Amino acid sequence: MSEYAVFGNPVGHSRSPQIHRAFAAQRQQPISYERLEAPLDSFVTHVRHFFADEGKGANVTVPFKEDAFRLCQTHTERAKRAGAVNTLMLKGGHLHGDNTDGAGLVRDLRENLGWQLSGRRILILGAGGAVRGVLAPLLETAPAEITIANRTESKAE
Repeated sequence: MSEYAVFGNPVGHSRSPQIHRAFAAQRQQPISYERLEAPLDSFVTHVRHFFADEGKGANVTVPFKEDAFRLCQTHTERAKRAGAVNTLMLKGGHLHGDNTDGAGLVRDLRENLGWQLSGRRILILGAGGAVRGVLAPLLETAPAEITIANRTESKAE
């Protein structure tokens, strides 16, 4: 049984296990963190089983971020703004959702790359749950313009 996991379909591309294991090792905290590929039609069942089986927390990747939002009983403000969840945890017996996509992206762009986002033109490719998670934090940096391009124009709108 994994204490922590990342759910997706596909999920083999996710670097979450390596990232979280490395962070835990730096803090001298051994963890079990695995990739769990959920079938497209049974994500909710798999998440419920994971937490019923003593799972402590999970990340969510494509294509389940909006499903994860609907599954949660409580949400952070940034998850509510995004309408998508990438982080799941139990709080007071209820499934709680957060969205760290935008905060992580903005921090990485500013601190690790040294980019100034204020007044810049930003192009975003795609319009799924991850993009929904990054929009509000990007807008808070006061860019000159954000353009969203997607295969489906209505979803980009």
